[in-house]
Amino acid sequence: MDKFKEKLASLREEVNAANAKADEAELKVKELQEDQTKKDHEITSLKNKLTLVEADLEKAENTIVEAKLNLDEGETTKTVGRTEGLRQMDIKAEHFERKVQQLESQRDAYETKIVELTEKYDGIKKELDETLKSLEDM
Repeated sequence: MDKFKEKLASLREEVNAANAKADEAELKVKELQEDQTKKDHEITSLKNKLTLVEADLEKAENTIVEAKLNLDEGETTKTVGRTEGLRQMDIKAEHFERKVQQLESQRDAYETKIVELTEKYDGIKKELDETLKSLEDM
């Protein structure tokens, strides 16, 4: 009878440990999903900024084309400032493109982590269900 009680207590401890692991895995999955959502919003925001910068860049490129067509000594001084501004916009556009790529890479890593944790959670849940079933069969 004592062995049975010990076995039952041991199984209860295993069930409690499995429940704790499952709760921990659920919390981690939730955190990762929230983080992924946050990163997705940030990516969307950066893509919008990139679109605006690209539009500004296109305007600036058109301005350069017009300036080249109307180039004379008086306009040369004005276009130098515009060219510098365009160069700065090119640099910003490249920066935002790199940032978007970096965030997409992070998002992919988080998605992989979520899949792994979900599989781990499912395994723990299955193990818990089997343990509970074996307890019921006793």
